[in-house]
Amino acid sequence: MSAALPLALDPYLRDWLDLLLRVLHVIAAIAWIGTSFYFVLLDQSLRPVEKAEDAADGVAGELWEVHGGGFYRVQKYRVAPPRLPDHLAWFKWEAYATWLSGFGLLIVLYYLEASATLIDPRVADLEPWQAAASSIALLAAAWVAYDVLCRLLARSDWALGVAVLALTAVAAWASSELFAPRAAWLQVGAMLGTIMAANVFFVIIPAHRELIRAKEAGREPDPAAGIRGKQRSVHNNYLTLPVLLTMLAGHFAFLVTRDRAWLILVALMVLAASVRLFYNLRHGGRTIWAIPVAAAVAVVALAVALDEDEPSSGAPDPALAARGATVFASAGCGGCHTLAAADASGNVGPSLDALRPSASRVQGVVTAGKGAMPSFGAELTGDEIAAVAAYVSSVADR
Repeated sequence: MSAALPLALDPYLRDWLDLLLRVLHVIAAIAWIGTSFYFVLLDQSLRPVEKAEDAADGVAGELWEVHGGGFYRVQKYRVAPPRLPDHLAWFKWEAYATWLSGFGLLIVLYYLEASATLIDPRVADLEPWQAAASSIALLAAAWVAYDVLCRLLARSDWALGVAVLALTAVAAWASSELFAPRAAWLQVGAMLGTIMAANVFFVIIPAHRELIRAKEAGREPDPAAGIRGKQRSVHNNYLTLPVLLTMLAGHFAFLVTRDRAWLILVALMVLAASVRLFYNLRHGGRTIWAIPVAAAVAVVALAVALDEDEPSSGAPDPALAARGATVFASAGCGGCHTLAAADASGNVGPSLDALRPSASRVQGVVTAGKGAMPSFGAELTGDEIAAVAAYVSSVADR
C-alpha cells in the first residue's frame, strides 16, 4: 500500500498549510459559533415592543442590551420591515470560511496522508484513494439525508430531532467501520459541520435573499422561507457543541480507541446538545437545572463505566517488554520522547519518564495518535503496539 496519495505534499509545505488553515479554521469557527449563540439568545430573549407604532410596522419584539460601555436596542420584525434599509449586515462568511478551512485541513492532514492518519488496516484495509473518496462521499450523503429528513418531518420537531440523532448514530458507526479511530470521530464532526454549512448556503441565505427580492419587487414576502431558515439556524445551534467535541478528538485517545467508541461519541454528543438546550430554554425564561445536573451525573456515570483498572500483577512478560524495546527504537519513538531506559532524550513530545503512563494509555495513544503525534496504527501491528506499551509502562522513570 502506498504511503499517501500521489499528490502528497512536501512536509515543510504541509506544516505551513496546517498552521495557516488551522488558525483560519479556529478563528472562523469562533466567529460562527459566537454568532449562532448570540442570535439564538436574541430570539429567545425578545420582549413585547413598547411603542404602538413599532408594532404597527411589524416589529415582533425587541431587546435592550448593554455592552462595551453603551446601550443597544435591537428589534426583530415578524417578516420584514416596511422599507428596506440602505445597509444590511450579513452573517455567512463565518460559516463558509469555517467549512472551507476545515475541508482544507482534511485534504492536507488526512486525504493526502491517508495511510498515516485516515486508514487503520485493522479496521478496514482501504487504499488511500478509497478512504479519501469514502470520506468525501459521506460528507455529501450526510447533507442529502439530513435535508430529506427535514423536508419529510418538518411539522414535528421532536420526530425530526430523533431522526437526526439516529442519522448521527449511523454516521458514527459507519465511520468507525471505515477509518482509524481518531479519524472516525473527526469524520462524524466533519459530516455535521457540512450539514451546518450547507444549511447556511442552501437554506438560510436563500431565505434571506427571497425576503429581500419580495420587498424590492413591492410584494408581500412569504414567511415560509424565513421559517425554514430559522429552523435550520436553530439546528445549527444545537450541533455546535457536538461538532466541537469531535474537533478535539485528537486529545481523547483513551476514548477513541475503545471497542465501541462510536457509542461513546453519540452519548457525549447528546450531552453536549443538552447544554445548548439548557441555555436556550434559560434565555427564554425557563431555567431547568435538572438538565445540567442530569448531564453531569451522566458524564460521571460514563467515566465510571469506562474505567479500566490496570492489572495489579504489574510486571509484563520480559520477552514482550524486550520486543517492545526493539519496536521503540525502530519506530523512532526516542526522537520525540525522553525515556532514560532507552537512552532517548527527545523533547518534541512529553517525557515518558515524567508521565509514567500505563500500558493501556500508551497503547491508546500509539494506536490513535494524540495532538501532533500521528497514529501508528497503520505502521505497527497490534502485537507490536502491545509490546511497546508493555516496555514503556515497565521502564518509565524506573
